[in-house]
Amino acid sequence: MGRVALAAIVSSWVILVTVLVNRVVPDPYMDEIFHIPQAQQYCKGNFKSWDPMITTPPGLYVVLSCPSEMIYESVGVGDIVREENDLQLFLNLYYLSLAQVASLFGFYSIKDTSSFSDLCSSAILRSVNGVLAVICCIILYDVITHLKPALDDRKKMLQAVVLSLYPLHWFFTFLYYTDVASLTAVMAMYLASLKRNYWLSALIGAFSVVIRQTNIIWVLFVACTGILDYSLNHRKGIVGKAKSDVCINNPSSENSTGKSNVGLYVKKRKSVKSVDTVESSLPRTPAPTFASSGLVSEVQTILLMLWHKKWEILVLFSPYLLVFVAFILFVRWNGGVVLGAKEAHTVTPHFAQILYFGLVSILALAPMYFSIAHSLDLLHLLRRYGPLCCFFQGFVALIAGFLSVHFFSVAHPYLLADNRHYPFYLWRKIIMAHWSIKYLLVPIYLCSWLSIIHMLGKFQRKIWVLAYFLATAAVLVPAPLIEFRYYTIPFYFLVLHSNFQDSEKWFLTGILYIGVNIFTMMMFLFRPFHWDHEPGIQRFIW
Repeated sequence: MGRVALAAIVSSWVILVTVLVNRVVPDPYMDEIFHIPQAQQYCKGNFKSWDPMITTPPGLYVVLSCPSEMIYESVGVGDIVREENDLQLFLNLYYLSLAQVASLFGFYSIKDTSSFSDLCSSAILRSVNGVLAVICCIILYDVITHLKPALDDRKKMLQAVVLSLYPLHWFFTFLYYTDVASLTAVMAMYLASLKRNYWLSALIGAFSVVIRQTNIIWVLFVACTGILDYSLNHRKGIVGKAKSDVCINNPSSENSTGKSNVGLYVKKRKSVKSVDTVESSLPRTPAPTFASSGLVSEVQTILLMLWHKKWEILVLFSPYLLVFVAFILFVRWNGGVVLGAKEAHTVTPHFAQILYFGLVSILALAPMYFSIAHSLDLLHLLRRYGPLCCFFQGFVALIAGFLSVHFFSVAHPYLLADNRHYPFYLWRKIIMAHWSIKYLLVPIYLCSWLSIIHMLGKFQRKIWVLAYFLATAAVLVPAPLIEFRYYTIPFYFLVLHSNFQDSEKWFLTGILYIGVNIFTMMMFLFRPFHWDHEPGIQRFIW
């Protein structure tokens, strides 16, 4: 019931806003001028055609090819009728519903359809992301169910809906970009991993890489989290047998959030009934011997477990290894990671990017983080480590931050020249308003990351937090261009594993997202402007 309700809620705004966007902006805009013609070539069956300006693989166009053919036949043009499974039927009906609604507003007509290309108009292509947004919300709901099984259904639905409203994800639902498909594939890969279906997870992960190359990092991250979960689920010898009449066993029950929930099972030698009574009265709590250990201790424990289970783990997680090897072969064959426009997307050490992500994420979760309770929690953390330790760590972090913004703060030509993007104004009006601003922002960046690491560290193993930070850095640091949509996938992993459960704060976050979404969409649709040096209408976009 929860999934059906979620699909209905997300579909309600997807259909309405899709109709509005296609009514006001019927022609391809921004990156769509590359993606839409390429997808239309695929619709015609011309799979050898390729635009050299496209930097990502053709995964998004592959998503389109099967549904478009099904719609084409369902409206009576095709001569072949094939059986469709439930997912294909859902996609078919959803595409048709969008097309029917669009036809009511006069910018698309199903009756005039006579070829595949007619069903691959800008309006229908954009609806691909509408379908994927609905599927993504359902996947998020299932991920939340696995990570937070104690939540009731209403709270899980609330969190899934709010995450679906996240501005960077929401906005690009209505344009033919790769972002929604990329997020959906990565979340589906992660869900399959949580269900311990590693072959399916790796297969979906391979498809996510075909949508966007940088998803190979998230394939490796999901593999690492799966290995951690598996090895710690099978660790032995944490609690030995007691020599008394009561025997305490530790089955090392691990959940997928990254914390060990160790149940205490008490066995009486003479009375089975008393066993159940005692066992049910004992709470499930994290194992203190592991949860309270430091990072070095965790790494040592993990390495020891990996050594004892090396062959099992190698076999079990070999699908991810195959995906990684295939990606390396692709990079060698292609001569780089990006496909086209390589001169504008060269790998550049952009360490300031990871600092920007910390601040943007905190602002996007302002109702969660900006609270008295969280501030007191941080003060307690600093007091616990002592002033000397905090001073040393803070000093090292400040030096690293200053070096990052001084030597590794990249101003990409696109950032400096394209005033259609919001980062253009943030860069010129804030960061570069004065030479000292970028340095004065460093403490704010570091405080943002301190809050993130502290929140994750309360509910995740330290080694998990380290893996998350490294994965996020591996995705963002090589990117020379400041694009907030690059932050989407690491942001979702952050939120899903931070264990925010206060419904009031989730509701306030949803209100914040709705306000931002209304503003950005109104600016995009109803505040167009013109360039003197180039014809056509320009619009504000993320």
